[in-house]
Amino acid sequence: VQLVESGGGLVQPGGSLRLSCTAVGFSLDDYAIGWIRQAPGKEREGVSYISHNDSRVYYHDSVKGRFTISSDNAKKMVDLQMNSLKPEDTGIYYCALVWALSLYSGRWPEANEFDYWGQGTQVTVSS
Repeated sequence: VQLVESGGGLVQPGGSLRLSCTAVGFSLDDYAIGWIRQAPGKEREGVSYISHNDSRVYYHDSVKGRFTISSDNAKKMVDLQMNSLKPEDTGIYYCALVWALSLYSGRWPEANEFDYWGQGTQVTVSS
């Protein structure tokens, strides 16, 4: 499995960015894919995920109402539209995928439970 990311960059507070990720190299359907970020000096935290089978979505409380995740299952692509960006959104954003979501009994996996990771893309929110 390979996760290829694009997007990211430098934006002023209040601005917008869009991240995209394409997953290649697999054919199973029971998975979730999304974005995990790591700010300088902090641990990785889940930002937003989407379940492939039922399109169930997760958002970290800090991004609700500002970020929107979407996916194209046929193309195995997932996008993250980030609006009203804040300096605290700064960090490296990783596209990540976790298998067998059904085994988690309805809970979302922790960031360290994801199985595959992209190379990461830098998002910097600064004036």
